[in-house]
Amino acid sequence: MKIPAVFDTIRPFEPEELPDVFRRLLNDVQFRQVLAYVFPDIPFEVLQAKMLQCKSSLDFQKAFCYGFLEHLLGKTAKSCDMDTKAIDTQKRYTFVSNHRDIVLDSALLDKLLLDAGFTTTCEIAIGDNLLSLPWVKDLVRVNKSFIVERNLPMRQMLLASKRLSDYMHFAIDSKNENIWIAQREGRAKDSDDRTQPAVLKMLAMGGEGSLIQRLSALHIVPLTISYEYDPCDFLKAKEFQQKRDDALFRKSPADDIVSMQTGITGYKGHIHYHCAPCIDDFLHTLGPDIPKTELFDTIAAYIDRQIHRHYRLYPINYIAADRLANTDRHADRYTSDDIRQFDEYIAQRLALIDLPHRDDDFLRNRLLTMYANPVINHHRVVD
Repeated sequence: MKIPAVFDTIRPFEPEELPDVFRRLLNDVQFRQVLAYVFPDIPFEVLQAKMLQCKSSLDFQKAFCYGFLEHLLGKTAKSCDMDTKAIDTQKRYTFVSNHRDIVLDSALLDKLLLDAGFTTTCEIAIGDNLLSLPWVKDLVRVNKSFIVERNLPMRQMLLASKRLSDYMHFAIDSKNENIWIAQREGRAKDSDDRTQPAVLKMLAMGGEGSLIQRLSALHIVPLTISYEYDPCDFLKAKEFQQKRDDALFRKSPADDIVSMQTGITGYKGHIHYHCAPCIDDFLHTLGPDIPKTELFDTIAAYIDRQIHRHYRLYPINYIAADRLANTDRHADRYTSDDIRQFDEYIAQRLALIDLPHRDDDFLRNRLLTMYANPVINHHRVVD
């Protein structure tokens, strides 16, 4: 397949490019250290030979990523599953999901798509702010990621957004790939998951026809991701206080690395992914006379309702919601033992926050809020 050259700097690597990229990675000292950490019992020479045998990115994912994720889940999760009853595993979709974990949201989706019977995984939208190291940029493009360019001047940003959208349409239409993209730029630190209309506007920049036809061509599926425990919850709470105390505070690239490491290795409890029906039918119910300014807000609100409806809620969510509202509305959803475990967990998370003027009351409220918001949003949809 001939891929337009305009996509060369943002697209995943093609099979014919992989041998050179693999050699570049295998010669990188940091990448070799990562291999040794992830696969401590396998000699480098064996890993090298296995990598060079991979003929496609899907081969690489099956040879390296799938087994790593299974091993990781065995250590950091009680369960991990996905409900795909509302979609057809023979078709291709653009999964638009809430965003909890920098690395695992999309990585686990890849594994779960294969488990569900899809013949391929998905291409992953990833911000270039996470790709400061050359070998990391190589690795994510081997792993079927395409690059979202950020922090550009306005004119360049418009051109980059158009190219990104064109590529996503090309990936669905011509490459027959699935796509994953978060519903917003960055993670919702307080778990109040909202789709940014700007994301939908970007998706509609590519393709042909009306805005509805362009979005329909991507076959968008709202995807709900529910982690029982968020390993980065204490880091997110810490960031809330840092931003409260310093209006100019900005995370550093090192902070992102810590978040990625913590999210991967931290305990997550139960994990559930839930696919809502593809929104194509809903899109075609929207009249052609709806103002463009309202159109994207309407579609974003619909995606939000689907994501909120399908949360898998755990005792920690219900207890947090009751604590935050000072009520016992959900008392039938948890036990006294759940409450004891909850209190111990919150105390442990607070103790991990290393700030010189730690505001425990504020931080506790932030932790409660991030676990309560899925319950609050779920009730708004189903009650």
